Amino acid sequence: MNALSEQRKIKSEEEHSHAVRAMFSGIAWRYDLLNHLLSANIDKRWRRKVREILTVTLSKENAKVLDVACGTGDLSIELSSGARAAVIGTDFCRPMLSVAQTKNAKIPWIEADALRLSFPDETFDAVTIAFGLRNLASVESGLNEFHRILKTGGQLVILEFSAPVVPGFRKLFDLYFSHVLPRIGGLISGERDAYEYLPDSVSKFPDQKALVELMTESGFQNVTFKNLTGGIAAIHTGQKEP
Repeated sequence: MNALSEQRKIKSEEEHSHAVRAMFSGIAWRYDLLNHLLSANIDKRWRRKVREILTVTLSKENAKVLDVACGTGDLSIELSSGARAAVIGTDFCRPMLSVAQTKNAKIPWIEADALRLSFPDETFDAVTIAFGLRNLASVESGLNEFHRILKTGGQLVILEFSAPVVPGFRKLFDLYFSHVLPRIGGLISGERDAYEYLPDSVSKFPDQKALVELMTESGFQNVTFKNLTGGIAAIHTGQKEP
């Protein structure tokens, strides 16, 4: 990539980040209510599954876990519950972190861009990201950054909306996701654009198998995924190995 192309890429990423940051800033104080309402609280169960995957790491006193794009902190708080490991939450949207701070003041909440994290190489034993990977200007750049800050042997766990695998259920979900959810979300939050962005961003995000390929290309090994609730969401895991 030449210098001009690199500059254009950075500018495009910055414009995307600015737009997404502004959108989430506008819904920060209604974000939790709508998340739990629109998912019928299923999202809480999904986050518990992420914690279960990291049980061994979280039990280690000297381990460090970074929750990227943590939003209002639900996954960070879930991970820290009963954990001996240090859990840190990062997000590039300050209003989201302000909400997280009101929910748990003990967890360090750090404002940071997922594509340009300020942590040294090989800092963390595990990195998580829940419903945030699709919001990045570049999924590939995000995965490369996560690989950089993970220790050798460290684990990446991604919880993200995905492609439903049950045919009839998929049509029903698409109808709800594309038409019902934006209407309810817009009514309660006053920001319908944010809830129209959600199904649009999910439709453009790689499906389960495509994400496995992207993770592998970024250097992760032993990459696997598990569908949740018929594939509405999926958990992908991968390890950084020598």
